[in-house]
Amino acid sequence: MKLGTRLAIVAAGAALAGPASAADLGGNCCADLEERIAELEATTARKGNRKVSLTIYGHVNEAIFLWDDGFEQNQTIATNDNARTRFGFKGENKISDGWKAGYVLEIGVRGNNSKRFNQIENTAEADERGLDVRHSRWFLASKELGTVSMGTTPTAMEGATEINLAHTKDIAKYSDVEDSALGLFLRNTAGGLSNGGVNQAPVQWRRLIKHTGDQPGEGERREGVWYVSPELGGFNFEAGWGADDTWDLGLKYKGEVAGFKIAAGLAYGENHDENGDSAFFECTSTAAANGNGGESRADCQQFGGSVSVMHEATGLYFNVAGGVHKDDNVLNSEDFVGTAADDETTFWAFEAGIEQKFTSLGKTTIFGQYYDLDGGANARVRVDDADPIHGNPLAGDARVFSSGLRMYGGGVVQELANASMLIYAYYRHYEADLELADEGTVFNSAPLEDLDVGVVGAIIKF
Repeated sequence: MKLGTRLAIVAAGAALAGPASAADLGGNCCADLEERIAELEATTARKGNRKVSLTIYGHVNEAIFLWDDGFEQNQTIATNDNARTRFGFKGENKISDGWKAGYVLEIGVRGNNSKRFNQIENTAEADERGLDVRHSRWFLASKELGTVSMGTTPTAMEGATEINLAHTKDIAKYSDVEDSALGLFLRNTAGGLSNGGVNQAPVQWRRLIKHTGDQPGEGERREGVWYVSPELGGFNFEAGWGADDTWDLGLKYKGEVAGFKIAAGLAYGENHDENGDSAFFECTSTAAANGNGGESRADCQQFGGSVSVMHEATGLYFNVAGGVHKDDNVLNSEDFVGTAADDETTFWAFEAGIEQKFTSLGKTTIFGQYYDLDGGANARVRVDDADPIHGNPLAGDARVFSSGLRMYGGGVVQELANASMLIYAYYRHYEADLELADEGTVFNSAPLEDLDVGVVGAIIKF
């Protein structure tokens, strides 16, 4: 470390230590200079490569989740998975005029997982807690040609259906509802809780949304290559590729028009993986559809988009999102033969509110939300005939023929600007429909009880 830099550290340390400590240096400063420098260096974050910058960032997002499934009321404290607790490292450096290289390494932290706890286990199982890799990628960027990233990275569809200019984006996603306690099990109106029967797993609320809980038309972070074009008039073109045969394309916009802030995006993607990696876009593999260990291949497409508009002067805003997911392997299941099963799942969602600085603390956001899903046939979720939500004692184990999920709710977010903190409280009411199919026989599940969820918590950023 250069002498000038080391002396700057000493000066900063003396200032922080206060007058008494500074006075202690006195005429004896040279004798203990090295000792004091060593002490300060020991408490300083370092990086191995002085050429590339290092920024440490993240946030902590924890909340109380209160729920009422019609027969039981309870609560738990969990990491809010709408934007789970995380820490990350990023940096870059100039290569030459117009070119730079960099990296992003981000780790998610889940204590109790807000979309995995249920009525039996008030905390998520051990394998649903802990650390996960959210980003691990390098990038090369050119002002004229754009940016290419490689590694565990988002691609064009990531965030396409979740664009939101308001503070609710990290707290209560209007288009991605599974994160707010939808690991809870379905319950019928007679009080019977889904228990998996003899051979299956209990059915969670989030399983009504495709088979994982992600909304149709939304992407995810996977191992791949991501390209983002230079910005032109507020627009960026994006493209991604990964796994054996998955790809997506997207167009995003961010700008200001006549006193309105606007952000929007559209994306389309396909997965035709021949090695059975059906996880990308949550597709069904051929083997999973047949249930017989045959050829494993994914074959699905999806399209999604969203727009967020905020009036700068008043803070009035709205968000709209929608998407469709088509899975060509779903109907290969023997349970759907001879039926009019639909292999498409669609959704749309809306949020409106006001975000204004009513107090000196920071901006206050007051909002309302609505979500509507029309789920098609699902070859991945099976309901045992002994499960209380099955509803037809004459049929055997069944798959999901169709599903419906509606949510409405609202809440408030208060910014504490000086602390980079948001405190929040919101309420959601969920309703569900479910049809099942067994070897061509289609029937309604047992009538399902509604679910009410309240969330109170805070997120603080660093």
